[in-house]
Amino acid sequence: QVQLVESGGGLVQPGGSLRLSCAASGIILKYYAVGWFRQAPGKEREAISCIGSTPDDTTFGSHSVKDRFTVSRDNAKNTVYLQMDSLKPEDTAVYYCATRSLLQRLWALWSSPNDYEYWGQGTQVTVSS
Repeated sequence: QVQLVESGGGLVQPGGSLRLSCAASGIILKYYAVGWFRQAPGKEREAISCIGSTPDDTTFGSHSVKDRFTVSRDNAKNTVYLQMDSLKPEDTAVYYCATRSLLQRLWALWSSPNDYEYWGQGTQVTVSS
């Protein structure tokens, strides 16, 4: 069966960096768009980044993480990464990756969680001094 496993979360000080990984089994990630979402306590799930399927690999990101977070993929490892720099306390949340096979109009629809089929269990990121 399909399984997505996020890792790399933890406690980091403001201004620090983390790299999250989304490793897949039972699915070949390069054929899918992969999105990153986060959810803070008491808040709705927020879309923060997405990478299109290979060979396109176009990336999208929300304004809240623009120029701080970078999404990439390593097809040989069947893994997608989220590099997070200049972290702020408001970045504290559980971070999820998810796959999306619907690729049309990705530029307009990447942030909608409804069209993502498979989700990981999430990894906690806490930004605090």
